[in-house]
Amino acid sequence: MEFVYKFPVVRGKQAKKEYYIAMVPLKMLSRLFPSDDEYVLPEYRAQRKLNETRIPVISKYILDNRESYVFSALAASIDGDFKFCSSTEVPDVGVLEISMDAKFLINDGQHRKSAILEALQEDPSLGDETISIVFFADKGLAQSQQIFTDLNKNAVKTSNSISELYDSRDGMAVITREVIGKIPFLNTYTDKEKDILGKYSSSLFTLNTFYTANKAIIGRRSLDSADVFLYRFWSCVCLHMSQWKELENKEITKVDLRENYIATQSIVIQALGRIGHYLFIHPEIDLDSCLKGLEKVDWHRSSNQWLMRAINQNGRIITNKKAAMLIANILKNNLNLPLSSDEESAEKTLKKTLSE
Repeated sequence: MEFVYKFPVVRGKQAKKEYYIAMVPLKMLSRLFPSDDEYVLPEYRAQRKLNETRIPVISKYILDNRESYVFSALAASIDGDFKFCSSTEVPDVGVLEISMDAKFLINDGQHRKSAILEALQEDPSLGDETISIVFFADKGLAQSQQIFTDLNKNAVKTSNSISELYDSRDGMAVITREVIGKIPFLNTYTDKEKDILGKYSSSLFTLNTFYTANKAIIGRRSLDSADVFLYRFWSCVCLHMSQWKELENKEITKVDLRENYIATQSIVIQALGRIGHYLFIHPEIDLDSCLKGLEKVDWHRSSNQWLMRAINQNGRIITNKKAAMLIANILKNNLNLPLSSDEESAEKTLKKTLSE
């Protein structure tokens, strides 16, 4: 090999095969992994087709968090000649010499790589920072496809709830977990890790459910003082949701609440979010007096008012945005709040559907 890349690396072994870990300057990524816009059929590719919409999101994350962004390693296969030159002192530390004629194929991290290159165009100072790359020897398309599959199939996606629990950059996530933590009933019955609750879960809600509802409440308005409103709003909701109070007073069991009422369903929380949004943009309305009307709502699953609003003809919960609006319409009627033109139109459409 006349001309070579030289990477200081650490050598490791998995499944009886060697791999090498190098710290590579970000400005080197464009040389090692040149873009390839040519479309290749999936069966002849070693990785998925790039999802272009993800790149600006990741790039913005880097630029917005210039002092605190973090990335996991890229994984790549070397298609070409290379050799590992071990140091005399530590056998598994040395220099990986790779022919400049070799090609590098990303097995994991193609979106990260593309986002870094995009961020570099806006902030060249990123170029001297580094990312770790795990290099494997390329053994052909079949093995490269298998590496991609293994790395991605066995990765566990973090739940939205736990992301919101740990995220300190997302202002709404911070506010949501603080508000939930201050309201005893919600803090007791909100799962802060899972997005989907099992039938016998000790929780009734997920953190992500309230996060989504809170985003609907505040909309695009400033988060300044949003925590004060959200705390007051959800505190009043807890005070006037009859079945929630019955559970708190041990007059009803969680099983009975889940099976016979819809009062804890995620779609109901989203409907309450719509109510919260109306009250947020109408601060002249007294929260406690208004939300006292929730005590009049019949939350029984068997109530005919929920048919095709919250419950479909097969008895299953409806979870789309239209359902949230239609449930909120019932709540607005009980709270003496006016319907918007869109909400009135949804009511007419539902009435027509039910009469057919």
